[in-house]
Amino acid sequence: MTMKDFIITKRDGSQDRFSLDKIMNAIIKAFQSVDEPVDLSAISKILSHLNISEGITVEDIQNQVEEALMRENYYKVAKSFMLYRQRHNEDRETLEKLKFLTDYCKASNAATGSKFDANANVEHKNIATLIGELPKSGFIRLNRRMLVDRIKQMYGKELANEYIDKLTHHFIYKNDETSLANYCASITMYPWLVNGTGPIGGNSTAPTNIKSFCGGFVNMVFMVSSMLSGACATPEFLMYFNYFIGKEYGLDYWKEPDRVVDLSLKQRTIDKVITDCFEQIVYSINQPTGARNYQAVFWNVAYYDQPYFESLFGEFVFPDGSRPDWAGLSWLQKRFMKWFNKERTKAVLTFPVETMALLTKDGDVIDKEWGDFTAEMYSEGHSFFTYMSDNADSLSSCCRLRNEIQDNGFSYTLGAGGVSTGSKSVLTINLNRCIQYAVKNGLDYAEYLSEVIDLCHKVQLAYNENLKDLQKQGMLPLFDAGYINMSRQYLTIGVNGLVEAAEFMGLQINDNPDYLHFVQKVLGLVEKYNKQYRSKEVMFNCEMIPAENVGVKHAKWDREDGYFVPRDCYNSYFYVVEDDSLNIVDKFKLHGAPYIEHLTGGSALHMNLEEHLSQPQYRQLLRIAAKEGCNYFTFNIPNTICNDCGHIDKRYLKECPVCHSKNIDYMTRIIGYLKRVSNFSQARQEEAKRRYYAEVDKELNEA
Repeated sequence: MTMKDFIITKRDGSQDRFSLDKIMNAIIKAFQSVDEPVDLSAISKILSHLNISEGITVEDIQNQVEEALMRENYYKVAKSFMLYRQRHNEDRETLEKLKFLTDYCKASNAATGSKFDANANVEHKNIATLIGELPKSGFIRLNRRMLVDRIKQMYGKELANEYIDKLTHHFIYKNDETSLANYCASITMYPWLVNGTGPIGGNSTAPTNIKSFCGGFVNMVFMVSSMLSGACATPEFLMYFNYFIGKEYGLDYWKEPDRVVDLSLKQRTIDKVITDCFEQIVYSINQPTGARNYQAVFWNVAYYDQPYFESLFGEFVFPDGSRPDWAGLSWLQKRFMKWFNKERTKAVLTFPVETMALLTKDGDVIDKEWGDFTAEMYSEGHSFFTYMSDNADSLSSCCRLRNEIQDNGFSYTLGAGGVSTGSKSVLTINLNRCIQYAVKNGLDYAEYLSEVIDLCHKVQLAYNENLKDLQKQGMLPLFDAGYINMSRQYLTIGVNGLVEAAEFMGLQINDNPDYLHFVQKVLGLVEKYNKQYRSKEVMFNCEMIPAENVGVKHAKWDREDGYFVPRDCYNSYFYVVEDDSLNIVDKFKLHGAPYIEHLTGGSALHMNLEEHLSQPQYRQLLRIAAKEGCNYFTFNIPNTICNDCGHIDKRYLKECPVCHSKNIDYMTRIIGYLKRVSNFSQARQEEAKRRYYAEVDKELNEA
């Protein structure tokens, strides 16, 4: 192969034929810029140091030219060449940002305009969201450099190069590279209960009454969320709120909620005081915030049945020596759910994402009262997740993350209690590309996948070391103050493209032995390495990521590179979201115990229905979920929003029932949280159109 036959890779990823003339002209211009004479002999010597290979990047060629100039002692020329490159890099970056700015302003919404991590939670496109988008490319480069340097230090340059190669060729995807913060956390509020926000840089004192609890809680959540790149879960929220209500109105307050306790002209009852607090907290936290690039905080709360609550918080003690009062908390949990469900007919309220935690035994929930209430809330149109477990070893800490917890006991020093957990970092494997690449190149896909999984674990350990260094430098006050326990935060190996990989392998995507074997084989490999790399200080889990953004990216990238891509957005479920051949029970089976066995980080079944079921029907589905071992699920029935009169209806309608306008929008879960479909990215809006919503009567008859 002659030099002119080589193919080079340009900065935008495209390829072109190698041109020796371009290099020679660049070298001559560098000599001329410092008034130094040059002849063909000198240029030939410089060129003799170059090692051009197939697919070499423009940057690598320019790096070699710089080294060659210095080897030949042309230091002034080399410096000029470097400065020339730097100026052109700066010009290119400025032009790219100007183009991005123009495209972003023209985009239909903020999610569509976002180049790096499209997010439907950014509801409004404005100057604040634009300012948040512009530095993201710089954060990506910085995060990537920090991680690569640590990988080199721990494992050598070869592994670091392998990581970059797998990353840039989309075999793996580093989630949240646009942020320096660690991912998501289910915090304990105990440090705030004792010390206020002082230890994390705030100036509010510990709450002492209902009023200071509400205001302080909102401030605390905003502060904590500003130091995370993902969700902030507060599983103790209602338990602490119940504590302060009891201190103010007595433990039996819930028995007489209509008692007037306000001496002002408003003459508010206990119930009105409580719902006013709900309103203050929920509407405040749903407001856009500068710390999140004008998006709302990702806030999550949990409800518990009695056995789950007692298992998790049975040893919990408040600072005054009292214990949580279950009777009051049970009433307060129900009151909040009823209030929040009704409030969603008045405004589009995305947060909190709610999870109902229920303990099960012998194919049903243990606490029948809370099982019945859960079904009742679904029948009334409320949208929340249900988490079921046959023991309280885990808790849904984010909108879809399931974390196995070894120690449920309360720690007075750390304020633990089965809640101080979450995920430090997510690194996702594109299973469809990895498996197709192996098969097409005559490799055993399990062996090839094992190499990728092993690489991911080493990269995550390198990330963990960088995180520990940040903590040593005092940059992670949430850990130091005890809101989060570092050793109980997981390093997550995400998976995406599982269904698409199975389709490539010729498998039917339904509950059959071949598909189950494939799922267990692939996910079992991840779990094998999770256990292998686990230590006293570091834990790994495996999660089928929601892939709001990357599900679209993986499909696009794989199609461009000639891989089999059956849809424009990779699934985040064990079934094909547009498949109308599966009934309701089939989908519970496909997210049942055999399929999720190795997903210690969680997966969520989204049961899409055209209309709401009755309370007995939902109650029966809870039993089916318990029987099948489907431990995390929700029911999606799109809510109708009238763009003309503003009416919000819990039903999936074709026109507004109030003004009969057909100018309507829908609110449904893009993945983990509710949002207007018009706020989805354009690609996600197309995916939403393809979702199959089961016809209830037909499905139940078939089931």
